[in-house]
Amino acid sequence: MYYNSIIDTIGNTPLVRLNNVNKGIKGTILVKVEYFNPGHSIKDRMALKMIEMAEERGELKPGGTIIECTSGNTGMGLALAACIKGYKCIFTLADKQSKEKIDALRALGAEIHVCPTNVAPEDPRSYYSVARKRHEETPNSIFVNQYDNPGNTIAHYESTGPEIWEQTEGKITHYAVGVGTGGTVSGVSKYLKEQNPNVYTLGIDSYGSVFKKYKETGIFDKNEIYSYLTEGIGEDILPENVDFSVIDEFVKVTDKDGALMTRRLAKEEGLFVGWSGGSAVHGALEYAKDNLKEDDMMVIILHDHGTRYLGKIYNDDWMKEHGFLESRTYTTARSIIEQRDDEDQLFTIDQSMNVEEAIKIINSRGIDQIPVIDGENFVGSVSTSKMLQKLINIPELKNKTVNEVMDAPLQFVAIDETLDVLSSMLNKDNKAVLIRDQNRNVHIITQHDLLTAITK
Repeated sequence: MYYNSIIDTIGNTPLVRLNNVNKGIKGTILVKVEYFNPGHSIKDRMALKMIEMAEERGELKPGGTIIECTSGNTGMGLALAACIKGYKCIFTLADKQSKEKIDALRALGAEIHVCPTNVAPEDPRSYYSVARKRHEETPNSIFVNQYDNPGNTIAHYESTGPEIWEQTEGKITHYAVGVGTGGTVSGVSKYLKEQNPNVYTLGIDSYGSVFKKYKETGIFDKNEIYSYLTEGIGEDILPENVDFSVIDEFVKVTDKDGALMTRRLAKEEGLFVGWSGGSAVHGALEYAKDNLKEDDMMVIILHDHGTRYLGKIYNDDWMKEHGFLESRTYTTARSIIEQRDDEDQLFTIDQSMNVEEAIKIINSRGIDQIPVIDGENFVGSVSTSKMLQKLINIPELKNKTVNEVMDAPLQFVAIDETLDVLSSMLNKDNKAVLIRDQNRNVHIITQHDLLTAITK
């Protein structure tokens, strides 16, 4: 027997029992190992389906161009299908994605545009906006838009869900998966619940993502959004493919917990998986500790392969740099904030303020890095050193408003990030980060704060 092309090998991935990382947990824990797909991730399934549906609708014509914003894995699936079907590919990726993913996509002939992570989705520099713009500029092209494309969910309803049901002989009681674009969680859960409405679906989310709070309250809270390192799960938008009605509960997982479990899966189970898979297993097992019974069967999706993270979580130096491998207890952002005086409040300037007036106020306070606001929203930042350079080059800028000369907004990070992680985020171009505490108050942490914390 042989296959007509590599895309015919997509699907029918194995279900494997966990034996070590789940010690002490009741029930059977199985993982569906999606790196057996030809593109080494679960995204091959929906990538092919979305292309086929575009062909059926007559939107994708011979010699056309496929354009998409991707964290890498969807791009790989699209690129494989494009190679076989004769299409071109243009992909936009956020700059937090691993170099291995970018190199792999280029090897398959894709044109790559790397975009900044820490900008709003509607910002013209975001990987969403750049993809749409390239679609508008490119004749005979389609913008796949995996976030809202129904083919994403349909692929998993038609393939992944039925495979899991058949492989478990209908004994599955719990289904867990990292949630990003939403197609995997929604398509599989819809199918499984049609077979047995009691199947419990667990969505794994990242700190810094909006899903968990939206599921629990129905509120899209921008204050929940801040920078995180984990790739492939969590979002700062609500994709149409996330069907919250078929997701019973969300569990959030930190970058560190996900990374450490990823490495444990390799060492203890022989499963060389990606970061999102480690996050899914950690979150699912945290739930299982208190909720699974002896006769329960949980299936967890392992999204992709570890080769795409060799420079990150499988690199000891990178892990140590981010404080993920050390056993020592580090100072956290929370402790830095708690040790400040009550009157030490965050100072901001409004985007409509005149630049010359803003400089006078900044100088009077002796501050170097200042967030810029528009109402309650943080829309930019001003650095005195960068502002000085701009004014030297263009003196008339002093008559402009701050929003015409400001830099990008400062990153929001988790309040319990350690000093090591905070220091990795601060450099000559980014001298401060923002923290939102449990009372929704915003605080700034600068390089000076880190130096003070180290010397205490």
